[in-house]
Amino acid sequence: MPSAKANPRYANGALRRKYRARMAAMGGACGICKGRLGPIRYDEPSDAAHPLSFVIDEIRPVSRWRQFGYASPRAAAEDWDNLQPAHWICNARKGAGTGTQAQKNIKEINIPDGSW
Repeated sequence: MPSAKANPRYANGALRRKYRARMAAMGGACGICKGRLGPIRYDEPSDAAHPLSFVIDEIRPVSRWRQFGYASPRAAAEDWDNLQPAHWICNARKGAGTGTQAQKNIKEINIPDGSW
C-alpha cells in the first residue's frame, strides 16, 4: 500500500473505509457512466480483473486540488461531496478528467457481462 505521505487518499484510512462502506450500502449507480455499463459489482475485488467492481471516484480530481479551491490534496480526498461510486474501468478511463471530458473517455468501453 502506498504511504500516507505519497497518497492523500490513504492519509485517513479509517475515514476512507467509512466512506467506502457508506457508498456500498447506498448501492448507487456509477457516477461516471451513469449506469450505462450496468450495475456496479460491489461484492467483487476492486482491480483490473473485475472491471465493473466498485471504487470511489473523486469528482474533482485530487491531483488538481488547487484548481478546485481545496486547502490541500487531503481535503479534496476527504470531501464527501467530492466523492461518488464508480466502476473500476470507468474510473481508470476517466483519469484526471471531469464532467463531459470523462464521459468522452468512457464512450468506447464495451464490457460483456459475465464471470471474470
